[in-house]
Amino acid sequence: MRTVMILTVGILLFAAAVIFGRLFEQYYSSAMSWAIGVFLTLWLLATGFNLWVGVNKAGYSVSEELPIMLLLYLLPAVLTVLIRWKFV
Repeated sequence: MRTVMILTVGILLFAAAVIFGRLFEQYYSSAMSWAIGVFLTLWLLATGFNLWVGVNKAGYSVSEELPIMLLLYLLPAVLTVLIRWKFV
């Protein structure tokens, strides 16, 4: 359940990045690229923090948490790249 909640937050953060990119695109032509770059960076930091919490606080090993981190990062990141490539 927690994984689904974190994935939802990632998709909502991506939606916010697209909205901000669209808002500033008329003033700065590269705003969408910047917004997506900032999203990917923030999302990597967030999933890295989740990995750290799982290892240090919950008692999981890195080998147990790393696949979860990759899943949590790669699903929104791939979605971002596909949407950017096709629609934005």
